[in-house]
Amino acid sequence: MSKNTPAQESLQLATPDGGTTHVEKYEFEPIKGYPMLNWRGKRPFTSTQYYPAQLKEIHGEEVDGWRNKIFWGDNLQVMSHLLKQFRGKVDLIYIDPPFDSKAEYKKTIKTKGQQVESSQNTFEEKQYSDIWTNDEYLQYMYDRLVLMRELLSETGSFYLHVDQNKGHLLRCICDEVFGATAFQREIIWRIGWISGYKSVAKNWIRNHDTILFYTKSSNFTFNKEYIPYPDGYTRRDGGEPTGAGYPIEDTWNCSDLDRLDSIQIMSFSGEKVGYPTQKNENLLSRIIRASSKPGDLVFDCFMGSGTTQAVAMKLGRRFIGADINLGAIQTTTKRLIKVAEELRQKQLDPDTKYYTGFEVYNVNHYDIFRNPVQAKELLLEALEVQKLEFSTVFDGEKDGRMVKIMPVNRIATRADLNELIAGFDYKAWERKQNESPNRPVEKITLVCMGHEPTLRAELELAAKPFKIDVEVVDILRDKADLEFKRDSQAKVSIKKGELVIEKFYPMNLLQKLSLQKEAVEDWKELAESVLIDWNYDGAVLQPAVVDIPGKNEMVKGAYKVPDDAGTIRVKITDLLSESWEGSVANGD
Repeated sequence: MSKNTPAQESLQLATPDGGTTHVEKYEFEPIKGYPMLNWRGKRPFTSTQYYPAQLKEIHGEEVDGWRNKIFWGDNLQVMSHLLKQFRGKVDLIYIDPPFDSKAEYKKTIKTKGQQVESSQNTFEEKQYSDIWTNDEYLQYMYDRLVLMRELLSETGSFYLHVDQNKGHLLRCICDEVFGATAFQREIIWRIGWISGYKSVAKNWIRNHDTILFYTKSSNFTFNKEYIPYPDGYTRRDGGEPTGAGYPIEDTWNCSDLDRLDSIQIMSFSGEKVGYPTQKNENLLSRIIRASSKPGDLVFDCFMGSGTTQAVAMKLGRRFIGADINLGAIQTTTKRLIKVAEELRQKQLDPDTKYYTGFEVYNVNHYDIFRNPVQAKELLLEALEVQKLEFSTVFDGEKDGRMVKIMPVNRIATRADLNELIAGFDYKAWERKQNESPNRPVEKITLVCMGHEPTLRAELELAAKPFKIDVEVVDILRDKADLEFKRDSQAKVSIKKGELVIEKFYPMNLLQKLSLQKEAVEDWKELAESVLIDWNYDGAVLQPAVVDIPGKNEMVKGAYKVPDDAGTIRVKITDLLSESWEGSVANGD
């Protein structure tokens, strides 16, 4: 792309805080072209809009100004968000996307106690569906591959994990998006030992996946990997072996030789976290070591159980991860907290920097109902409104309209207009009316989360005899692409110097267990974890207490309050990975 395209100029629009928030759209480079795959309903994907991210949690410290990032949201929207800061800056992308396998992947959920004495104390919860109609899968992958190419650096590498269902079609799409000359290797990965049900198939026994390896340019990072020579190995001619070992080929774990460096995940492996489609760490370690350097940025937007992120942390790489499944976010968060703690207790390479801190964000699953200040900032960013720092009446301006954010935690009523009406500048309006009698003296946009139907008419009536142009944007109705979530229920208090969680009602989980709130005897049997921030800043959780018990253990439920505690923030996550958050002031 040339240096002065309109797309790049749009990224450089200044804002009062020095950022580039006001972005109408991102335009992409033309796709490389040939070969081209056609499918029913194929649509070009040439631009995207910006989606803001809402910072929810901070774990650990920055290293050299960097903290890793985990995003909950549709990865199309997550990558649209990332373009602003990371376009052309990602060194390695690995994805293990849906395969169009016609299957639903589920996780077994089991309560931790005995209060549910029936078959309903265990059930399967869908993690994600891999069932598609017609060719929507191909369009889904096409759009996302275009965005990944935009994020990839000029020296970057891209690994796409596929199987026999759509692998041949995805290779055609990759050739179209990246260019056929960007293809480097087709890697065959033996996925496991042959099980009984596989061995009886009336066919050749399928036992491999394919990993397609592409690069952004011919100048890509590659560190050759070797399998060490076995003990006692000698050359056929009797000479001493030279070099680091056997150079690794493009068939992995499919010979006796390659089993010296196994990259399978065994059923008894300690790294298993109970997530469907989990890949093992040795596989990702091989890819990350070969195609990145310490400190490089690794990205996986089909994160799942967080294997890519865990391995990147262990190898001293920076990383960004994303997943649309909330269970994946919770699983990955728990895993990264554990990895960071393990690294802190190890004797590490003094020449390598380890990036163990990470942040958790929402993109589009916005959680704004408890914090009006943060909600206002988020909505201004989502609607690309130019913020007004010094106005006491309006919150921003967009396209010549003055913007007012109405209350976000309830329906906007006539009473909510009083502050706005009190700030009307009648002298300025009189001057405008004299200059242009037939034009409105003010154009106003009200942003609401639900509103009374007469809201617009009430504001216009209050402005008489002056004519104003009022527009009402109802986020819940007019911006269907923005999503918001609400809470379960809990009761938290401070008793005798301890923070005590008295009640916790995860409403969706109770429904799945066919339990009423009154039937919950011990809420801890339904909880996966408790995080506590003793001095909450009103926006971002920075937990000092991380209570994540083992598989058959329960959270404590009571925690000693430190003397310097202020506003205390508690996050309780249930077995479905859904969370409740609430605050209590020390001394209450």
